[in-house]
Amino acid sequence: MMQLLDVFKKQGYSITVGSAASKSDFSADMEALGYQTADIKMNDSSFDVFVTDLNPDVVLFDRFLTEEQFGWRVAENCPDALRILDTEDLHSLRHVREQCFKKDIPFTTDAWLADDKTKREIASIYRCDLSLIISSYELELLTDVLNIDKSLLLLLPFMVNEITSETTWKTFDERSDFVFIGGGKHAPNIDAVKCLKSTVWPLIHKQLPEAKLHIYGAYLPQQILEMNNPVGGFLVHGRAADANEVMQSAKVCLAPLRFGAGIKGKLLSAIVNSTPSVTTTIGAEGMHGILDWNGYIENDHTAFVKAAVRLYTTQHTWKNAQDQGKILINTLYAKSSLENMLIAQVEQLQKNIATHRKQNFTGALLQHQTMTATKFMSKWIEEKNRG
Repeated sequence: MMQLLDVFKKQGYSITVGSAASKSDFSADMEALGYQTADIKMNDSSFDVFVTDLNPDVVLFDRFLTEEQFGWRVAENCPDALRILDTEDLHSLRHVREQCFKKDIPFTTDAWLADDKTKREIASIYRCDLSLIISSYELELLTDVLNIDKSLLLLLPFMVNEITSETTWKTFDERSDFVFIGGGKHAPNIDAVKCLKSTVWPLIHKQLPEAKLHIYGAYLPQQILEMNNPVGGFLVHGRAADANEVMQSAKVCLAPLRFGAGIKGKLLSAIVNSTPSVTTTIGAEGMHGILDWNGYIENDHTAFVKAAVRLYTTQHTWKNAQDQGKILINTLYAKSSLENMLIAQVEQLQKNIATHRKQNFTGALLQHQTMTATKFMSKWIEEKNRG
């Protein structure tokens, strides 16, 4: 989201960030970054006054839950505003995969389609003029399984600066240890740490007794904090003061993710910081296209451990993986080309918004009063709160 705001800022947009979330010590200083801010309320018609006075040309929703809450108000009060949904990842996909994992049953697209959260998220995509899809796998899922028109979707992964000949990376000998970074409020991360602790790390530590595994993440639950074991080389640190510095210092990133969706920030961080990684099919999903991974993709625990040890101990293998990260960044995540693609799509839609919306009949249908349960639920909650 911060990257997207920066793109619009470069185009000369006056940007107002409206949020119903409470601020914390770790919240970005939006005013210092040049953005206006506004506190908005959920289930409250004060937003109608706010957005009408603002009269935006473009409205960007942070995930489908935000669009559910405020999208209908924007459509009613600012009908000419271009509505863009930043999906971040398909939350319904991550949710259904987690449920399947907990039940120890295979994930299927039929299970995904049957889930209520999927229906809500897809409805949100149809209600918007454009949805930003972060993963190539998820784009294929939407177009091939659901036949959503490609004019409603734009594949837009994280945007990073290209690697040039002047870019310097820490060498094999300048690095040490393994690393995992992941927030504690994200279920796939907690499962991955448990997998590392119980299965993967004991096997690696047996072969590399001097190496350590560093676990970083904000809001780690007590059960994870209690896994800290300096004698066994399993170190739980909590929040990283500087995630890039942590990643740059490590020799190998480990991410045995068994469910999830979207592009994994920890793995892109590893690529950006020239740190080879070992992950699973789920971890690398939608992140490398037809290109090789900057390390190894292994689902079997024995193969995962073997790959991790090979990367850690074999310099030419490690260097080849590091170099592959450069190819991935410059081919798939180059900031300049992705920024241009986004702005070109926005400008094209603004010129042809009436025609575009006529062609999206499903979206118009979902705006009809018989289909707007979230709107009337919000109105009911507002009246209830007044009482």
